[in-house]
Amino acid sequence: MSDISNLSDLYIDELKDLWSANDQMARALKKIAPQATNKKLKQMLEESQKGIADHTNLLKALIANQDDEVAKAHCKGMEGLTAEAIKHTIEDGPDKGPVLDAAIIAQYQRMTHYGLTGFGTVAAFSKALKLDDDNRQLREAVKAMYKSDELMTELAEAAVNKEAADL
Repeated sequence: MSDISNLSDLYIDELKDLWSANDQMARALKKIAPQATNKKLKQMLEESQKGIADHTNLLKALIANQDDEVAKAHCKGMEGLTAEAIKHTIEDGPDKGPVLDAAIIAQYQRMTHYGLTGFGTVAAFSKALKLDDDNRQLREAVKAMYKSDELMTELAEAAVNKEAADL
């Protein structure tokens, strides 16, 4: 962490950390998504990569609006989550089919939940700092992430997990 002496400093530091987290998740999904066998899952993973890119652009803009250096700070939390995601889906994961798809959804949701907590936190910081436009945009990002997470849960429960259980 850099020199943080007030909530504004912490807000900027967290935005930079989230930028790194997003980049790491995007890189992991580029490796994992082609392994998915369920067509709907593949499509959802591709769409989520666009959402991650949009959220990264938002983070960069919010940092720039704070008149701070537009740079990311390495996120060790997401580093661990992406390493686990690769391990459980590509390196040591199931070969193919519904069980692999279930593992992909599980890892996707773990990474997404980390992002949700981070974006929710900076949204709360922006509200306290009376950065109304930042807060509005961050709350929209959180809503989009929740929707993506809910759609993954629906896919898992309606199809992927049932198919995996039938093997």
